[in-house]
Amino acid sequence: MEILRMMHRQAKKHPGLIPQFVFMSVGVCGASLYLIRLARGPHISWDRRNNPEPWNKLSPTQQLKLVAVTTDYKCLKKEGPDF
Repeated sequence: MEILRMMHRQAKKHPGLIPQFVFMSVGVCGASLYLIRLARGPHISWDRRNNPEPWNKLSPTQQLKLVAVTTDYKCLKKEGPDF
């Protein structure tokens, strides 16, 4: 909380710092949300006892990428055996 008070005081003294504080806050929030998204991905195994290979439970129609420009995931079929 002390940091927020200090930022508020500095913004009052130097109003040119306000855009910098806004962009830094947006950047930190965006980076945090992206790290959370990566940590919750299907290729991450947090519980090795109950789910040692989580990537085997993925369906071929599940979109894993953040942005898929040319791939239509609804038309994909599974290639390979079930484990």
